[in-house]
Amino acid sequence: MNGAKVILECLKKEGIDTIFGYPGGAVIPLYDALYDYSDDFKHIRTSHEQGLVHAADGYARSTNTVGVCFTTSGPGATNAITGIATAFMDSSPMVVISGQVPTSLLGKDSFQEIDITGATLSMTKHNYLVRNTKELVPTIKEAFRVANSGRKGPVLVDVPKDLFLAEMDFSGEDYDLCQIDDYMDYKSDFDLDDETNIKLLNEAIDIIKESKKPVIYAGGGVKSSDSEEILEKFATKIDTPVLNTLMGLGNIDRKNELSLGMVGMHGSRESNLALSNSDLVIAIGARFSDRVISKSSEFAKNAKIIHIDIDPSEISKNIESNVSLVGDVKLVLSLLIERVESKNNSNWKEEIKRFRKSEGVQTYEFHPQNILKKINEKYETLKKPTVVVTDVGQHQMWAAKYWNFKGNKSFITSAGLGTMGFGLGAAIGTKVGNVDKNVVLVTGDGSFRMNCNELATVANYNVPMLILLLNNRTLGMVRQWQKLFSNQRYSQTDINENVDYVKLVNAYNIDGYKVSSIEELGKALDMIDFNKPVFLQCDIDKDYDVYPIVAPNDALENLICN
Repeated sequence: MNGAKVILECLKKEGIDTIFGYPGGAVIPLYDALYDYSDDFKHIRTSHEQGLVHAADGYARSTNTVGVCFTTSGPGATNAITGIATAFMDSSPMVVISGQVPTSLLGKDSFQEIDITGATLSMTKHNYLVRNTKELVPTIKEAFRVANSGRKGPVLVDVPKDLFLAEMDFSGEDYDLCQIDDYMDYKSDFDLDDETNIKLLNEAIDIIKESKKPVIYAGGGVKSSDSEEILEKFATKIDTPVLNTLMGLGNIDRKNELSLGMVGMHGSRESNLALSNSDLVIAIGARFSDRVISKSSEFAKNAKIIHIDIDPSEISKNIESNVSLVGDVKLVLSLLIERVESKNNSNWKEEIKRFRKSEGVQTYEFHPQNILKKINEKYETLKKPTVVVTDVGQHQMWAAKYWNFKGNKSFITSAGLGTMGFGLGAAIGTKVGNVDKNVVLVTGDGSFRMNCNELATVANYNVPMLILLLNNRTLGMVRQWQKLFSNQRYSQTDINENVDYVKLVNAYNIDGYKVSSIEELGKALDMIDFNKPVFLQCDIDKDYDVYPIVAPNDALENLICN
């Protein structure tokens, strides 16, 4: 069989049944082969390569499997770069198979030739240019192992067009038996035969036992290791409040008494003050990003740090740790639960309750806080669990603050790169991979305009979801910073165009509603058919801001609350 069919057979061996892609000249042979595999794969063709990579990313995050996408060479591959970088920053596993000009034309500035492996070197976990048929099968196998092992991430495989067409011998057994070179794989087993690991584990247990004001600081690594349930058991046993990063929201039910919500620049008052007053921070699957630590010299300055992470490069990178446990989060937590003593931190929890005073809660009726709570209440009456996907901006923070996440990968967003336009594609991928769940996209007009062409994908494949547009006719987060830190010099942030987005979605035969009050919102929610795609536009005041906020390079406890 030819190389294109061999690739599809390799994908079958990996258990892949869904592909996101866009045809083009360099991948015509791959799509010709796909024609004969229509019973094996569901292929989602998006409107743009950025959208398809975001869709594969959303699929990967929500299913905890590898997202797979096809792009053509040249502009097709470069269009995918932002999506690849987004996945890389948030450790999302993907395999991107890009077409390339034939091997005889490489390096000759050929039509639609681009050095995509060079371009993506800094934003992939690894990438490959396949140069001959012997490399094809082991490269595909290694790509999946690299993407889905250790700290997960995107891998790109660039395949010249002539290799798609080249004939080669292949059987499923060939894939199982092919040998692949070792890659820098992170150690994930936390070997207890290693005396150093035993010593570190015991040190961590002793520190936990001695602590009086501990907090758990949990990130996206909890989700990617399927450790939400064991995190809750661990927190319960040591009676310790859980603070989540933006990526970590959904690690624990928001209504759990130990859940303090999000910590960091836009964290809750109780989360930030709990961390700042703690004597122990147990970081689990979380990197100490600048959006959380802010002023590093003031970060939890009276606390010891226990850092549990699969990636050794994150240990003491931004914040020095006292004890580091490098390994799979689920395994390390299970070892701690077996060995640590139960605790009662009632005095500490009472102290935290005193932090829960007003942090600038808005009283305006048609404020995003009330809009999101109203929609959240509606979804809690439905039988299916709900996944919230967001774009990037003020709406993202409002969703993070006001939606009641219930675990089980219920929140998906672009955190590390902060990619506007991520949401619609990611919501498509999330729903495709989770037909048994409701999907809500929360977006703003700035983000929505970037990739609203993916409405065609929603309509074409009839992808059921609610698209909630919080329309304030401005680039809200940038405008808020200009208001607070640039003397209200609103340079090029107000959009002001009076766009009728309902007419736009109607052009794609998607039902749309525009509401301007809580009463109208309630009526619209009663009319919505949640088994089909629907659009809901809420026009809000551009002066609504996200609070609390911590100024850049200021201590976490110095929150601006209104």
